[in-house]
Amino acid sequence: MTHLRRELDPIIHSPVRFSIAAALSAVERADFRFIRDTVEVSDSALSQHVAALEQVGYVKVSKGRAGRRTKTWLALTDQGRQAFTHHLAVLNRIAAEPPRAPAEET
Repeated sequence: MTHLRRELDPIIHSPVRFSIAAALSAVERADFRFIRDTVEVSDSALSQHVAALEQVGYVKVSKGRAGRRTKTWLALTDQGRQAFTHHLAVLNRIAAEPPRAPAEET
């Protein structure tokens, strides 16, 4: 039998990336600074984690103008939303699975 942990997504499993995906799962898109403040990481740390998520197609990064400022917007892709939902479901299954006593030798 294979433990459920093998179904966890190694990209999303990082606590920071999991937190980014969780924050983005609740919205259509979010401003970079909002996610940075929500996840409580530095700009550079968020950039690195977003790059990892973007590289596998989980996050889309877009830039736009808001008045005089350039804003960076982050959004989960459909693939990213599915990956996050699956990862969360696996975590819940692991948490809900009762531990099994070892088989007694006779």
